[in-house]
Amino acid sequence: MLVESLSVAALAVVLVCAVVRPFRWPEAAFAVPAAGAVILAGAIPLDDVREEAARLGPVIGFLAGVLVLAKLCADDGLFRACGNWMARRAAGRPRTLLGAVFALASLITATLSLDATVVLLTPVVFATAARMGARPAPHVYASAHLSNTASLLLPVSNLTNLLAFTATGLSFTRFALLMTLPWLVAIAVEYVVFRRFFATDLDAPAEGTEPTEPPRMPRFALVTVAATLAGFAVASAVGIEPAWSAAAGAAVLAVRALLRRRTTPVALLRSAQLPFLAFVLALGIVVRAVVDNGLGDALGHVLPDGTALPALLGTAAVAALLANLINNLPAVLALVPLAAPAGPGAVLAVLIGVNIGPNLTYAGSLATLLWRRIAHQHEHDVSLVRFTRLGLLTTPAALVLSTLALWVSLRLLPG
Repeated sequence: MLVESLSVAALAVVLVCAVVRPFRWPEAAFAVPAAGAVILAGAIPLDDVREEAARLGPVIGFLAGVLVLAKLCADDGLFRACGNWMARRAAGRPRTLLGAVFALASLITATLSLDATVVLLTPVVFATAARMGARPAPHVYASAHLSNTASLLLPVSNLTNLLAFTATGLSFTRFALLMTLPWLVAIAVEYVVFRRFFATDLDAPAEGTEPTEPPRMPRFALVTVAATLAGFAVASAVGIEPAWSAAAGAAVLAVRALLRRRTTPVALLRSAQLPFLAFVLALGIVVRAVVDNGLGDALGHVLPDGTALPALLGTAAVAALLANLINNLPAVLALVPLAAPAGPGAVLAVLIGVNIGPNLTYAGSLATLLWRRIAHQHEHDVSLVRFTRLGLLTTPAALVLSTLALWVSLRLLPG
């Protein structure tokens, strides 16, 4: 009983501190000691610790590569060019700007992961809306929602996907094919609701300035990103971890930036966000301790079995609820081993739940918490009531319809 209580307490401390960030310390400052505590207390054997570290190692390596790749793309002007493209495309029309934000945020989330959308695109959206004289709320909230919703498409779009990818038993390409329809449906639901929910803001006149020069897209960065994505598919087909493709793409841009003296080795190391990587590993160990000491058995009783439509809907709902209770990273770590025996469809339903579900509350994903901090840095008041109302209108509908789309995909693309 003692180890069970200690494990739950350790997870609670990690999650609360990740949300509140006392003294502005990084999440790892609390997660690493918590992991050490459950290990020393015997809540998780050392063999299981080594097993968890081996399982999460490739995931952490991939995350480091993508974070460096995204930062180097930003340094090369990719996101500034995106802002210019959005402004020119909108031509002073806020509703058109919303469509451009949806398109770019969905594409960036899918290819460079949700962290790129939150950390790198959101400030560009603020700047673009300000330059146009448009009200920022619809476009900024779109960045938050799409960093979660639009991360369904690829195994590399979200850390949750990468954690579950091996358990699906799918290739990179087949994963993408099965999730394309759910991805499109979820984004469409968000777009329809956003246009109605923010109608007053979108109808307000924009009286800012428009860019006169066409955006200059950094071709080398775009080609490198495209080659990296192709590398993910090829690597998956031959059994190579995606981390190697991410590292190769990051290395190409890093060498070029170093030769041109646009960055330094210290800056590259900083862009890998080592404290966050340590947090992911420590969180995995703490969650493993909680799962092995009672949570796994409890979830096993409530998680539906099979891939019939009612089972998929139930699985997605349980995953969404758990994500909002304990955050989506612990939720996917806890649920994937339980869903995997039912087949890849069940694991993909878990991903729909843990990726769309966090749009309901601030605490649902770390990306949303980070987005809120960025919004505050830009002196934008994020209303809890408004965020929750928007989440209640988008999340259940997107969850149900995208799960239905997954069920259709599984039947149209068997095997």
